[in-house]
Amino acid sequence: MTRQGAVRGRMSGLGVASFLGIPFAAAPFGPRRFRAPEPPTPWVGVREAHAYGATAPKAPYAPPFDALIPEDLDQDGENCLNLNVWTPQPGPNGGLPVLVWLHGGAFSNGSGSASAYHGGAFARDGVVCVTVNYRLGVDGFLHIDGVPDNRGLLDQIAALKWVRENIASFGGDPDRVTVFGESAGAMSIGALLGMEEARGLFRRAALQSGAAHHFLRPASAALITERLAGNLGIAPTAEAFAAVPLAELLPAQGKLRAEVGSRPDPALWGEAALNMMPFEPVLPELTLPGPDCGVDLLVGSNREENRLFMVPTERMDTITEERLRLVVAGYGLDPDTALAVYRTDRPGATPGELFDAVVTDWFYRIPALRLAEAVPGSHVYEFAWRSPQYGGRLGACHASELGFVFDNLADPSYAPMLGDHPPQPLADAMHGAWVAFATTGDPGWAAYDGAGTATRGAVAPSRTTMVFGEQTAAEPDPRPAERALWSGVR
Repeated sequence: MTRQGAVRGRMSGLGVASFLGIPFAAAPFGPRRFRAPEPPTPWVGVREAHAYGATAPKAPYAPPFDALIPEDLDQDGENCLNLNVWTPQPGPNGGLPVLVWLHGGAFSNGSGSASAYHGGAFARDGVVCVTVNYRLGVDGFLHIDGVPDNRGLLDQIAALKWVRENIASFGGDPDRVTVFGESAGAMSIGALLGMEEARGLFRRAALQSGAAHHFLRPASAALITERLAGNLGIAPTAEAFAAVPLAELLPAQGKLRAEVGSRPDPALWGEAALNMMPFEPVLPELTLPGPDCGVDLLVGSNREENRLFMVPTERMDTITEERLRLVVAGYGLDPDTALAVYRTDRPGATPGELFDAVVTDWFYRIPALRLAEAVPGSHVYEFAWRSPQYGGRLGACHASELGFVFDNLADPSYAPMLGDHPPQPLADAMHGAWVAFATTGDPGWAAYDGAGTATRGAVAPSRTTMVFGEQTAAEPDPRPAERALWSGVR
């Protein structure tokens, strides 16, 4: 039973019940277009919850990413603000921990209904799992005068409020909610940590390959809005964007992303020129949460994140030494000093391989560590298992940890990225750590203390990091010289 009405789910052979496509907000179209989410309309009788609901409209990934990253494109529709629940105890007051998943996709793609994010393994292991759809691209994150910013984040908050109000009916404990996400989903959590509207809606957070550093200030966001409006030949207003058919708006959205990537000029895109994402949370400043944020954190990254964007596209072999040095300098490091350090652990590395290492640190690893440093008691991980795909060059790339976290390696959508035989013992370890964190706040290794203050019982920093790889083990401080390069930067 939900506050809007009764739902009927379906039991699986594993003793897990699923409830799919439950609306947590009204359709954000028509008079609700570009507005904050509104409550869903209650229904009479029992609502069948056997099939996934509509997902947020989006342009398809461009090749080759369309084959590597799972996405269900045939479910897009207006009634897209819905969620899915998997539970081992489909009844009230079970007191079970809850995990709420926010998918990735550069704030422009993805859905919580992809088969890759099936929550059955979490429910099997005693955790209620919820996956969420939220608005994307123009509808979710474009800065438009006169309407609320960050509508996609407001959708996520609405879903978390639905969880607080309803999850007890599905066996979950509303006071034991962990929100977890990857890429844009993790970056969303980084923003939610600083939003008053989200305070108290979750007790713990697990951020995979994203932290609190990915946002646009209003001036940069305005440049992107003007550019997209110019490309469409319209005024940069909510009314004008709403009048563009989705069949025209979505391809323009995809072309805009490609344009940022091909012409990363700050004069055109502002801050988006550095990370090449035109759709991001719009915030006046970066605000890292403090020690009193009241949220336990698990945060980390993959060792070779940027290879996803370089190896399948064959960009890895086109990076020159000159291009490498320009990027290093653009990130605020001295190229001579920094590249000497990165080469120490990578003798004989090509410019493309060094480019991957530097960009991975700037985009993913260092923001994760900054977040852990800001919140004492946080736990840090690194995913280091190297995929055999593309002759082994794909490595521990962006999104390659997902099948292990969900313990869902048998899903065929993972094969293009992970190959035919990804190691199940690694999924046992990683999935088990996420279950433990959601249950107790302790994933199974020591907390990361980058400051080492005496008030926390330490006199020196302890940067314990669990490295999930061929051999999974905690390490005291992976690649400390590279980490130290970024002191005072990022």
